[in-house]
Amino acid sequence: MTKRSCLLLPLLATAALFAGETPNLSDSTMKASNQNVVGPVCKPGDEKSACGLPSRVVIDMSKASVQHTDAEWRELLTPEQYRVARQQGTERPFQNEFWNNHADGVYFSVGSDTPLFDSRDKFDSGTGWPSFTQPIEKSFVAETRDESWGMVRVEVHSAVDGSHLGHVFEDGPAPTGLRYCINSASLKFMPRAEYNAWVAKNSGATAGTK
Repeated sequence: MTKRSCLLLPLLATAALFAGETPNLSDSTMKASNQNVVGPVCKPGDEKSACGLPSRVVIDMSKASVQHTDAEWRELLTPEQYRVARQQGTERPFQNEFWNNHADGVYFSVGSDTPLFDSRDKFDSGTGWPSFTQPIEKSFVAETRDESWGMVRVEVHSAVDGSHLGHVFEDGPAPTGLRYCINSASLKFMPRAEYNAWVAKNSGATAGTK
């Protein structure tokens, strides 16, 4: 197990506290809500534009640890956050908060205190949306097959609160070859120093480096 994984183990416990549960890394509730997931199948040249299309998937919200009524979500989120995170919408490219953010830190789910992506894994994909090579912890990001718009894609969402994030494609750079194309409206950013303090407070562990 890597040092990074060891650091994140206590965070699973923190996320599970919302549901009053004891976390289990092998628990199916922390995995994809649809296990019948395949790689994206798009026409040549469509890969970069595909993440700009909204999803038409049905996410199994019963698997989410953090749950709210629709009325509560509308109160907790801005209209744009609600449209994207709760209604599988898509924001405009190059006109969203984090596509060109180069600050050092961690991106959390807008729907809960769940760290999803590290800025060290962020890269310029040229799409106009925040793009990452991998999640900060695989168990926090669930996948669902998305067959909308005449193509097969892999939709990604927060495994903890069910918020729609975007899609993952197999055209990213090394070391993973993946491109997690994520909507800014589904994220909230925490600078590195604040994140280290957050980890120490919530897990009792000293934050390390990747």
